[in-house]
Amino acid sequence: MEVSGHPLDDPVRGSLWGEHRRFATWVGRCGRYDPEVARFVGHPPVLDERDWEDLATLLGPGGMTGLRGFGHEVPPGWEVVEQFDSVQMDGSGLRVADDPGLVVLGAADVPEILALIARTEPGPFAPRTIEMGRYLGIRVDGRLVAMAGERMHPPGWTEISAVCTDAEFRGHGFASRLVRAVGAGIRARGETPFLHATARNTTAIRLYERLGFTLRKRSMLTLVRAPEYDAAQSGSALV
Repeated sequence: MEVSGHPLDDPVRGSLWGEHRRFATWVGRCGRYDPEVARFVGHPPVLDERDWEDLATLLGPGGMTGLRGFGHEVPPGWEVVEQFDSVQMDGSGLRVADDPGLVVLGAADVPEILALIARTEPGPFAPRTIEMGRYLGIRVDGRLVAMAGERMHPPGWTEISAVCTDAEFRGHGFASRLVRAVGAGIRARGETPFLHATARNTTAIRLYERLGFTLRKRSMLTLVRAPEYDAAQSGSALV
């Protein structure tokens, strides 16, 4: 399938159709990442009856995902778990800078990365998320205390994500250094950085604006749970 429109209007499916196709599973117009890599599911802006059936097949009974956009009409059997506002920010104006003081993170660093993510809660991070792109970190006395990296890759763009710093090391400019350095790698490939943030995270949004990001669009993330039965088989038993 082809993804039409601006690449940032549908970054999940754009990534899964292109740069990240090796992680993709598709059912109809809906696609998902390997859950060990990321929890994202891509979907059409407006889901019809068949799309909801395909989404249920992708997720499995009781599976959950976040739907981007406004006005989703959830069918019977589905549960809306949570909703929150989000923003998408364009990094065309990001002031980038290489930083030799940062370390490149790899598979061997995943246990430390997951521990840092658990302490700082910047957003979802799975055991193989590091395979989505280049991740950089800052170590103090050998301890990983801050990191950021690349996540979705719609055509011509790369998302900066997992920007986090341990509480005791905040205020040292680590997040700024990391975002600018990750952005430098993106620009070196001829791509443009972008990112997402929850609308309530005003501290992070102000930082990104100081670094040169601008608001591109506001959206809503609706966390939904699929029916606790196989939607592809009418009359199937509950599990």
